[in-house]
Amino acid sequence: MYGKGPRLSRRSLLTAGGGALAVVLGLSGCAQEDALAKQAKAGDNKNYVAGDGSVTEFAVADRKAPVDIKGTLFDGTAVTASDFPGKVTVLNFWFAACAPCRVEAPSLEALHQEFKDLGVQFFGVNLRDEKPTAEAFDKTFNLTYRSFNDKDGAVLLAVSGLVPPGAVPTTLVLDKQGRVASRVLGEIQKGTLKSLIAAAVAE
Repeated sequence: MYGKGPRLSRRSLLTAGGGALAVVLGLSGCAQEDALAKQAKAGDNKNYVAGDGSVTEFAVADRKAPVDIKGTLFDGTAVTASDFPGKVTVLNFWFAACAPCRVEAPSLEALHQEFKDLGVQFFGVNLRDEKPTAEAFDKTFNLTYRSFNDKDGAVLLAVSGLVPPGAVPTTLVLDKQGRVASRVLGEIQKGTLKSLIAAAVAE
């Protein structure tokens, strides 16, 4: 039924264009900076490459080995690959000055609340920010899931080849074995990510 390698589903083809449009809208919609945006941009090398919203689903037979993640959350908790088996995991790569990251944050939190009772765990992977900036972002958008402090790139390295360097935001859905089941490059569309998570839960 499936060929080798990643496949782009019909649903993905339909939603990819919308995701690209949403990224553009997100950028223009955040032109007027608030205090958090100014705080996040207080520093050098804050540029990012926005994805096009493309969605890739990986057939079960074609998934690679479980990701070997080792990292530390901003609250000091160590997380390793041993925390993933048996649970669907959503990883969202972000940083505070990324406009699409700000646009999608409420949808990610809503999906976290919707799926947490089904055992789905969400983690942010913050690539650039200091702890005060990351915490201000969480407070602004009322995020209750935690994020990795990944300034050293350890988590990013663990998914090398799946998350292009500088492509922020990127969201991965890991299956119950810790393998990448699907990927969204760019701002997520809530309905699309919901379908991807639900598919992984149902496996």
